[in-house]
Amino acid sequence: MLFKSKQLVGLDIGSTSVKIVGLKPGKKNEYELQHLGLENLAPDTIVDGAIMAKLPVAEAINRIYNTQGIKTNNVATSISGHSVIVKKINLPAQSPEELSESIMWEAEQYIPFDISDVNIDYEILKSVPGTGTIEVLLVAVKKEKISDHVSVINLAGKTPVLLDVDAFALLRSYSYNYQPSGQSITALLNIGASLSNLCIVKGTELLFTRDISVGGNQYSDFIQKGLGISFEDAEKVKRNQPLPGIEESEVQRIMSSVSEIIQLEIQKTFDFFKATTTTDRIDRMILSGGTSRVRGLSEHLSQKFEVPVEIFNAFKRVSYPPQKFDSSFINEISPRVAITVGLAIRGMEEKW
Repeated sequence: MLFKSKQLVGLDIGSTSVKIVGLKPGKKNEYELQHLGLENLAPDTIVDGAIMAKLPVAEAINRIYNTQGIKTNNVATSISGHSVIVKKINLPAQSPEELSESIMWEAEQYIPFDISDVNIDYEILKSVPGTGTIEVLLVAVKKEKISDHVSVINLAGKTPVLLDVDAFALLRSYSYNYQPSGQSITALLNIGASLSNLCIVKGTELLFTRDISVGGNQYSDFIQKGLGISFEDAEKVKRNQPLPGIEESEVQRIMSSVSEIIQLEIQKTFDFFKATTTTDRIDRMILSGGTSRVRGLSEHLSQKFEVPVEIFNAFKRVSYPPQKFDSSFINEISPRVAITVGLAIRGMEEKW
């Protein structure tokens, strides 16, 4: 149980926006939404996951704090990208004490970075029957990546108490909201502006995760170049806002070509997953992130992968006071804050 003085909010710093979610205990062992804020960032503030300008990010955090009246300075945040390595590995059976002594040497075989440049964390998942081995979830993050993320939060006067990985926060949000069970295999795809997080899960068990370098910016780039318009106008077209002199058929052609690129990158990841596990199927996909509602994308993926595709509902089991939060706003923002809600849930559940 968290004491009130230890409460925190979930803070997600994405490529194009900062998002904050705060929860409190609700009825029937569920959570109630207490704080919800989003501030867009100017283009090039964050490029390929690297924070190029820290002050605008810190200012965006504080604007949300001020408008939402958030009192706690403690936050749970997360990171992703190619500076983050998540692997399931099998190691000889050993006690937790033995593993804590040998994990750096063991990890060195699986991490494509100098081991002195990363922070390592791990969790023993289970013993593998009949093999004399244990399955371990290994996480390695470049220290530079952590330092950049922490410093911008500190610049805003906040304290990052918990540092998570986007994929784990997404899984936590899914597990809480959807209460999955059984043997169904679900692909959770969080599509951001420049990076997408793909998690494949059986029930609530993480089978596989990988970050993919595709996202909504590709729609904007292709539209801008294909139609000869500004990036700002390309963003409007992407969001289905009509512009004079723009042929809808040409927009559809460009959008479809980018959806095809995204689908092919997902297919590569699916192929790798199937080749390295005993699972050879995906039963459904759930899309989240700012690009999840780009027109035609969910239909394209459903047709190509021949599975049901739906949009993530981050408030499926999170109630909210209607006098404080408009239902249309909640519905609109819901898939964009899937990871943020997962961070807020961890803040409620973590014993720290």
